[in-house]
Amino acid sequence: MPKNSKAIGALFVLLITLSFYYASKSLSVFRPRQAEEHGLSEDLSGLYNDVEKVAEFHGSKVAVPEEKPLLASAQSIDPDVLGSKTDRKRIEIDLAEQKIYAYEGGKLVHSFYVSTGKWGATPTGEFRIWTKLRYTLMTGGSEKLGTYYYLPNVPFTMYFYNGEIPKSRGYGIHGAYWHDNFGHPMSHGCVNMRTEEVEQLFHWANPVIVDGQHTVYADGENMGTKVIIYGEAPNT
Repeated sequence: MPKNSKAIGALFVLLITLSFYYASKSLSVFRPRQAEEHGLSEDLSGLYNDVEKVAEFHGSKVAVPEEKPLLASAQSIDPDVLGSKTDRKRIEIDLAEQKIYAYEGGKLVHSFYVSTGKWGATPTGEFRIWTKLRYTLMTGGSEKLGTYYYLPNVPFTMYFYNGEIPKSRGYGIHGAYWHDNFGHPMSHGCVNMRTEEVEQLFHWANPVIVDGQHTVYADGENMGTKVIIYGEAPNT
């Protein structure tokens, strides 16, 4: 092969390699920067990770609870009984009171204390649940500021969004096993609940999740429940 042809071939290979490299770098921009800020986990399988035994929250190590068995009543129940497909359900979160209310029509079904944003504001407005996960990984914060967290197997997560707060921001309602200070702001923006209480809300809210599913996504036939957040969290 002539020298010029070899040089052209080598240049072509180099250009292809560089193009793949920069393409991968550009794609990574859209991945959540979990180590620095609150963001959506890449693992949306809803499965329990039985390898992760220790969590970290603001410099403290916390044991990760064992996997919780599926509710017997949630494995084969009629979806029309478990979660109405109408738009009568709504969840309201009062930041001032640090409470969550679940309504079906005009009837109050559930009321619990929560912990909303302290190291990051919980957004206000009207949202929709777009997915429910039995378990997921949440990580973020800052090691420099002492607010880093690494929380495997966060239970019963319901992520919500609207036109201003995209799904990638990772705001949700979920159980919290790393603190027991409910009724006071304790989160990086999400809505923390006791595990046994958020489990009830998880199976009540839409989209309906049945037959031992670990994750479900809202769609036109199985819409997510409306979430309304208002008020101002108390200073702590």
